[in-house]
Amino acid sequence: MFRGKFLAFLRDAYGKGRLRFAGSLKPLAIRTAFDRFTLDLKDLKWVVYAKPPFAGPAHAVKYLARYTHRVAIANGRILSLSEGRVTFRWRDSAHGNKQKVMTLEAVEFIRRFLLHILPCGFVKIRHYGFLANGVRAGTLALCRSLLPVVSAANSLTPEQHRAIRRTCPACGSGRMVVIGIITATQLMALSTVREADTS
Repeated sequence: MFRGKFLAFLRDAYGKGRLRFAGSLKPLAIRTAFDRFTLDLKDLKWVVYAKPPFAGPAHAVKYLARYTHRVAIANGRILSLSEGRVTFRWRDSAHGNKQKVMTLEAVEFIRRFLLHILPCGFVKIRHYGFLANGVRAGTLALCRSLLPVVSAANSLTPEQHRAIRRTCPACGSGRMVVIGIITATQLMALSTVREADTS
């Protein structure tokens, strides 16, 4: 089902001219080559598997949240721009996360950069000031130290104070918690139902 839907949407996008082929994929711009490619994909066995996050859902959300606050490449990673070519640093996760240097034609660099622009309707979240990612831990601690500490007891109303002091009329020690109030009419109705049940 997944394979069929995916390929149907892929062919639809191709028919509407919404696919761009660059580099080794350039030959797929020819209709016959694209049709042959998608027919070959139809015969392959697709395994759609979503691996559970390594450290639980909270870790996955924290990991993904970093990418809502970043651009595709930081200025500090761009080493040079000369003669229409861009040289930048990147991490090779396939080989021990080693830092490497790559040089691309400016047009190809821009094409890759533009792949990271969110589709229409998606919005990136960015925190500024004391909530900025790099300083958040320190500035939040500073904010908490500068704010006056309000005691929970001082923030209660007189009625809430009385409710806290309310004790059980039977034992005189436990705190009584009101879970409901039954009116005289409701009490009469309950006694009528009980009488009907016993007769």
